[in-house]
Amino acid sequence: MKLTARHGLLLSLILGGCVFVFDRLHKFYQLEIVGWSGGEFIRVTSFFNYVLVWNTGISYGLLDFLPIAALLAIMAAAMAMLGIWWVRADTILVRCGLAICLGGAASHVIDRWIYGAVPDFFHFHWDKWSFYVFNISDSAITIGVGLLLLDMFVPKKHRD
Repeated sequence: MKLTARHGLLLSLILGGCVFVFDRLHKFYQLEIVGWSGGEFIRVTSFFNYVLVWNTGISYGLLDFLPIAALLAIMAAAMAMLGIWWVRADTILVRCGLAICLGGAASHVIDRWIYGAVPDFFHFHWDKWSFYVFNISDSAITIGVGLLLLDMFVPKKHRD
């Protein structure tokens, strides 16, 4: 069965919604039910820790000197541009990638609104090398960007 633009619309909405809901549920559970507030640390393996750190900036803590209102304005503008791109998208891959990114970004907006920062939990490391701490939304945004990049390399005759 060939997927149509309508299928792509529905699929992308489901994917974006799932990202948003799963991220919100995880954060609600960890912050409101378990009661973590920051600095908690659980060693899971020799290369992975489950922690709570607060990201007051945007990606990798960039722009952490800006007030929350400014960060929210930047995020709103970026989401508006991605939303316009999503509406105009003509492939399922692009539409799904954008929806996943938007679902993650929407959850980050809620975090900034409620907490003033984004809670991050997953920390991979190896010896003295440390990968940044991230959350479900960050992972989803990375996957969404990956889908957008993949679309760039898929020949047009094989799209949708």
